[in-house]
Amino acid sequence: MSEVEIILAVQCMQEFIDKNLYEKITLKGLSSAAGYSPWHAARLFKNITGKTPFDYIRALRLTKAALTLRDGKEKVIDVALDFVFDSQEGFTRAFSKEFGVTPKKYSLNTPPIKLFIPYKVFDTYQAFHKGENSMSDRNTKSVFVQIIERQARKVLLKRGIKARHYFEYCEEVGCDVWSVLTSVKEALYEPIGMWLPKHLIPEGTSQYVQGVEIPLDYSNIIPEGFELIELPPCKMMVFQGEPYNDDDFMNEIDEVWKHIDKFDPVIYGYKWALEAAPKFQLAPMGYRGYIEARPVEKI
Repeated sequence: MSEVEIILAVQCMQEFIDKNLYEKITLKGLSSAAGYSPWHAARLFKNITGKTPFDYIRALRLTKAALTLRDGKEKVIDVALDFVFDSQEGFTRAFSKEFGVTPKKYSLNTPPIKLFIPYKVFDTYQAFHKGENSMSDRNTKSVFVQIIERQARKVLLKRGIKARHYFEYCEEVGCDVWSVLTSVKEALYEPIGMWLPKHLIPEGTSQYVQGVEIPLDYSNIIPEGFELIELPPCKMMVFQGEPYNDDDFMNEIDEVWKHIDKFDPVIYGYKWALEAAPKFQLAPMGYRGYIEARPVEKI
């Protein structure tokens, strides 16, 4: 089997799981989706994702169940049955083992927890195995620019050591920070990757961090390894590229960066204020284009 055939088989199993998450899933069904024997399909899945198929299914169901409890008013027993657990007791044991808190207690207090956020393996494979000339013959794309206001707020973040960008950050602290930030019910906006100004970087910590903005009166649990910092009101200039195919995200980020490097905010009556607040990026999502924001102040 070629590497691409293996990756495609595993992604077929991932898609089968997504479509049948609320139903009983068997190894026979997964193997049929992959086109290989049950034993071989399970081995390929574990080798590529790091989890057995059923550990993956359970983690995904528990994460979806946690989000249901966080955002709704469903009873624990109803959520347990919806996500194919045989009993509330079995669901409670699995939930507590996965997240360190019972589902009942979580539904009442919704502390930050480490969600399971799987990546589609073929999409990731494509992003890192693109042809060298993929950007050739492409026309320059337009970038939408706007000014937004950010009120005084706090940020729940986790620092790295020397990281200057996302990939270095993942090497230093892992790629699971986002799963914790995504679980924060009090979040004002979606999680962000941030480049901190110098005055917000303690010695021995990274410029690039990941965090989520929350209200000044946030009083929930601060997960181990995370911290809260306060940010003053500021204005941000937001740059948003055109929609793109998800497997092309690295090139699209580069396109927006080139536009920003050449952009003069004076045409809007502003100037850069890079020490006033962190500049930030949103998670790259092809349907909306790459989005990055930098602090500015009125001239």
